Amino acid sequence: MTKLNELTRQYLPNLTEEQYARLDLIGERLVEVNQSLNLTALTAPEEVALLHFYDSLTLLETGLFGGDFSVLDVGCGGGFPSLPLAACTPCKVTSNDATAKKLNFVCETAKLAGMEITPLCGRAEELGKEKAYREQFDRVVSRGVARMSVLCEWCMPFVKVGGYFIAMKGNRGREELEEALHAVEVLGGKVVEVLDAPIPVFDRSHTLLVIQKVAETDVKYPRPNGKIMKKPL
Repeated sequence: MTKLNELTRQYLPNLTEEQYARLDLIGERLVEVNQSLNLTALTAPEEVALLHFYDSLTLLETGLFGGDFSVLDVGCGGGFPSLPLAACTPCKVTSNDATAKKLNFVCETAKLAGMEITPLCGRAEELGKEKAYREQFDRVVSRGVARMSVLCEWCMPFVKVGGYFIAMKGNRGREELEEALHAVEVLGGKVVEVLDAPIPVFDRSHTLLVIQKVAETDVKYPRPNGKIMKKPL
């Protein structure tokens, strides 16, 4: 048993053998490809097990990922939370990033692990205006990426009315949410839950901000990115 497998089993004890095998492959490939592609600064077994796998799967604490929901990961980077979600839930995962090389890694890794992830390459503020993607997803997630006041405008247009946007933030999540309450309301959302998601060993306190889409997003959003960044809602 590898150190990564041992740690994953220790901190995520309720997975199936198939799910452990998938996570093993994801971790091995992350470390291997990272040498040329610079996907992450976190490659030690403990970092991968806790700061990638465990952190990504804190999303399951919301109770919103237990069905075959369509999930969009905005700004997926090296594949987190996309890859663990695809490995450990029945959700249909789409990964978005503006960097094609990262998306290729995510989708190729998923395929090798016996999963399927749909790639969506491009900038969120542009894709969110396209009919094919606008208000088409049951769940939209994003890990880090941007301040909440900006992130809401990138992500909320993708969410179906009745669906959820879950922002994965650090220890200042509540503070960011306070700044973004106006944006949440304007974009058709309602805050339904804020969950603390502490990470073992590393003494990091993460936060899950759960927003339900209760009304359609006005067609004027998302605005061009220059406007979003210069004057967040």
